[in-house]
Amino acid sequence: MGIIDKLNKDFESRVRLGIMSILMVNEWIDFTEMKNLLNITDGNLASHASALEKSEYIVVKKEFVGKKPKTSYSVTEKGRLAFKEHLSYLEKLMKS
Repeated sequence: MGIIDKLNKDFESRVRLGIMSILMVNEWIDFTEMKNLLNITDGNLASHASALEKSEYIVVKKEFVGKKPKTSYSVTEKGRLAFKEHLSYLEKLMKS
């Protein structure tokens, strides 16, 4: 099995790479800020975040602030480890 086969398919999308990169350096980030940082649509963020949540790489917290809904994201320990491993294989691939 080559290095490229060890890359995590869950992180192949540029949006998912962006989500994970942002969450690696922020404990929690809300939907609007994430959407603006990545310059993507509501639906695009929601669908990619849902996929990462399904893989247990991120946690999605939904709450109300006053009467307004607020969605926030955080990376899980499983997600942190998987993303670091993915980056490690990318680095090895660049050096080969």
